[in-house]
Amino acid sequence: MYAVIKSGGKQYKVSAGDTINVERLPANAGDNIAISEVLLVADGDKVTIGTPLVPGATVSAEVMAQGRGPKVKIIKFRRRKHYQKETGHRQAFTKLAIKSINLG
Repeated sequence: MYAVIKSGGKQYKVSAGDTINVERLPANAGDNIAISEVLLVADGDKVTIGTPLVPGATVSAEVMAQGRGPKVKIIKFRRRKHYQKETGHRQAFTKLAIKSINLG
């Protein structure tokens, strides 16, 4: 059984027992959350597709940690103009452990 959920403007294919990194959610480590934005649920040959969401379906997950991803370097450079600028960015994420998929 798997589901496709939406979190932070992105879509993730999840199953029970999976660990995923999503955009930062306002929760502390150890909290249990329910994700209600479920786009698709598949259980063997039975597939339920939402329009746009599957009514009553939820995915329960536990927040494992809050963290930041690897640094991405941003370099601005203009040749022959004596201009170069370098900055960096680290995207914040929330690590989730998927507990179960509930098809209401």
